[in-house]
Amino acid sequence: MVKVMVVDDSPFMRRVIVDMLQSDPEIHVTAVAKDGVEALERLPDVDCQVITLDVEMPRMDGLVFLRRMMQVRPLPVVMLSSLTSDHSQTTLEALSLGAVDFVAKPGTYLGMGADEIRRELIRKVKGAARAKVLPRILRAPSSPRIRPSLPGQVQNVVAIASSTGGPRALEEILANLPGDLPAALLITQHMPAGFTRSFAERLHRTSPLTVKEGEEGDALENGVALIAPGDYHMVLGDDGLIHLDHGPAVEYVRPAADVMLSSLVKSFQGRIIGVILTGMGRDGARGMAAVKDRGGYVLAQNEETSTIFSMPRAVIEGGSAHEVLPLGEIAPAIKRLLHI
Repeated sequence: MVKVMVVDDSPFMRRVIVDMLQSDPEIHVTAVAKDGVEALERLPDVDCQVITLDVEMPRMDGLVFLRRMMQVRPLPVVMLSSLTSDHSQTTLEALSLGAVDFVAKPGTYLGMGADEIRRELIRKVKGAARAKVLPRILRAPSSPRIRPSLPGQVQNVVAIASSTGGPRALEEILANLPGDLPAALLITQHMPAGFTRSFAERLHRTSPLTVKEGEEGDALENGVALIAPGDYHMVLGDDGLIHLDHGPAVEYVRPAADVMLSSLVKSFQGRIIGVILTGMGRDGARGMAAVKDRGGYVLAQNEETSTIFSMPRAVIEGGSAHEVLPLGEIAPAIKRLLHI
């Protein structure tokens, strides 16, 4: 039984979230709170494993609550967010502070029905119950650096797959790669439409690399990282350009790393560094196997530093990982493999 505390300022929304969660017999809501102040007051005595947290609340918003909760009683948190630019930025900051995942707030995504949101909420709350709450990695703000334009043909590709816990992991890795990296980067992070652009902009600010959301017709460039846009598979076509594919979900996700990786091995045989990071499910296992079979090199994040170890475990157990490394050693390994 997964025990949950629901924190939301709207009585109606609290009722909707509680009903959605308790429609699953394996979830029990043990407490509700109308804002961060009440949640903090109740936290020491509440029997719960996961917290669902609204972003915008009076008296104490979700970010302030999250910072204080992590100091008092760190627990897995699933953020409830609406699809707006401001909310997506706040949600990404919450993930950086230690929230495990986020889900659409009921009634805010026109493209998602109530039952689809209910299933997603239940799945992510159950996943959060198994997640590690890892301490935030604090670093001094980097000074502005010129991102050079690197001429010449791309010889190498770094292909990264991540899901739950991935935003923090990607922020850590990209911050420690140089802007003149002699490789293009392609990243599939499981994230819904409307968030990947904000996520790419955030990584662009925190990394020496140029980071952008992938677009139809993009060319690969050294030192440039492309993030697969939410709800689209990102593939490399036979013409050497990026194409966006709205085909069926693979391993229950779109974008899927397996689709991206399978398209890359055709053109970059033996010149791909595959990186599998924290996340639920098995996406990336088949793709990383193809990378290894075609002469590429595969790095997997270890269990101790993964929020959820399912994706790396699938690659490791499948025999595709050349190295299993803590998060902090992945960027140095990429640089070593690229001889920089």
